[in-house]
Amino acid sequence: MSAANSSRPEPHDALIVEGGNALTDSQRADSSIKSEGSTESKGERSEAPMPYIPPLAPDDDCEPHSVSSLFSRHRAANLDGIATRRSVFDDPSFASAYTPHPQWEGNSRLDPLCRWTYREERSLIRKLDWRILALAFVMFFAMDLDRENIAQANSDGMLRDLGLSTADYNLGQTLFRVGFLLAELPSQMVAKRVGVDRWVPIQLIAWSAFSIAQFSMRSRASFLTYRTLIGIFSGGFIPDMVLWLSYFYTSREMPARLTIFWLSNYLVKILGPFAALGLLKLRGYGGYAGWRYLYAVEGLFTLLVGVFALFHMPAGPTQSRNWLYPRGWFSERQETIMVNRVLRDDPTKGDMHNRQGIDWPAFKRCLLDYDLWPMYALGFTFLIASIPVQQYLTLELKRLGFTTSVTNALSIPGPALAVLIMMIPPIVSERLNHRTFVCATENLWSIPCYVALFLLPASASPWVYWAIATLQLGAPYVQPLQVAWIARNAGSVANRSVSAAVYNVAVQLGVIVGVNVYQPSDAPEYRRGNLAMALLCSGVLLQYIGVYLYYRWRNASKARLWDQMTREERVAYLDANKDAGNKSLAFRFAL
Repeated sequence: MSAANSSRPEPHDALIVEGGNALTDSQRADSSIKSEGSTESKGERSEAPMPYIPPLAPDDDCEPHSVSSLFSRHRAANLDGIATRRSVFDDPSFASAYTPHPQWEGNSRLDPLCRWTYREERSLIRKLDWRILALAFVMFFAMDLDRENIAQANSDGMLRDLGLSTADYNLGQTLFRVGFLLAELPSQMVAKRVGVDRWVPIQLIAWSAFSIAQFSMRSRASFLTYRTLIGIFSGGFIPDMVLWLSYFYTSREMPARLTIFWLSNYLVKILGPFAALGLLKLRGYGGYAGWRYLYAVEGLFTLLVGVFALFHMPAGPTQSRNWLYPRGWFSERQETIMVNRVLRDDPTKGDMHNRQGIDWPAFKRCLLDYDLWPMYALGFTFLIASIPVQQYLTLELKRLGFTTSVTNALSIPGPALAVLIMMIPPIVSERLNHRTFVCATENLWSIPCYVALFLLPASASPWVYWAIATLQLGAPYVQPLQVAWIARNAGSVANRSVSAAVYNVAVQLGVIVGVNVYQPSDAPEYRRGNLAMALLCSGVLLQYIGVYLYYRWRNASKARLWDQMTREERVAYLDANKDAGNKSLAFRFAL
């Protein structure tokens, strides 16, 4: 249980916004009575009676799950029972501080008195998963296919055919990452101005064109040029998609959905080699190498996905109607449920509309939000150790004597292992309402793997190296959980947009470091690199502890000031809007 939940100010109403979730303590204590139309009990304040509130979901459906619930599936007792969670909008005194933007796209469906059942909510979530999440999954799959197929191209002798060295390969990957990260913030600003639904399909079509063009690569210069351009046009795609998904899902649902979203990355690692087995056999057909067909065919797939997304990607929950779908994807009732459940979960999601750009003062304010800097620092370091083995696996397996077909086949078990355990971190995190130490498991897993690689004798069997490398590749992948974590702690739409991009820039900077860990001077065992990774992972574990302590301290500092206020002072404070977003005394950082 986080500090925010353990410090409930009494006896005054306490508006607590924890990672975007807002409700008052009086609602927890009194709403069930007032929703039945009862009068206040004797001795309670009666000068300003609360208006009638329709029934709401029981508190045990709103609170984080206990440790024991990890071993049982949580089910609603009655599918026709009310699923609407308590929110700040149930108290008019506090609700006025969270009035959505006048042009917010959900205003036509906003109704604080709207209630829906578990049956309706589950049906809607299934529809969202098949329509929204599935589309996002396919788009990310296409992106990963274009940026990851270089590993299969290497197994077919691309470096040899182009006369490239390992250093050239490292430089190409570095330029890809540099282009990727340089485009992150500009892409997010463009997407916020024109709409994610318009910008993302353009990105897909643009980078797919350069991916197809790799078929014609003839030199070191063309290799470096195409890798850079693919990086530039795919940069910003991930934070753009995170922002888009947040329009449809609540903060409690985002970690699992983002994990499924990132599952496409591992699916590419599993299916990519299978596709390569067939495409690389085209070597010699027409006088061209197999890796050229690999780039062309998979680039064409991405192009088709981009064209599909251009006509099928809705701008938001109430904006799915177009000439292909004149009735839209959702009924009016479903749109109403979507709008109200998302806004009840995070009232700040209504402070900007989805075609509203971020001006310079707001951008600067978001960029200088020091409370998110610890997360940016984690983004830079936590993923570095996952890169070296992943980048060099096919090259190392080829060096150890495996054939092209066997090399591609042996690259599958590692990602497959990761897929098997990928859903565990978000499930554990949401059940316990805890993120810090769950996220630390990825680096904890990597320490013994890199120690084993450091100690591995040069005479060891190639199969021993493969086994250790496979275990390292199967480490718990916590990137989706951390992205959802920083989105919760952003506190506003603008901050969520900017922080997602800045965080991803930090991650890409870390990836650039990871790509260059293994150096030719350290080949072929790369002992210095493996030792460095084991030590880095140990340091990252300490970093997670520091982040946890920082956010506990920030929550406790806010709670002390908030606890001293009367109800009237809290209402006046929120109405004055002196401290916006995560700087508000009512906001509690998710831990």
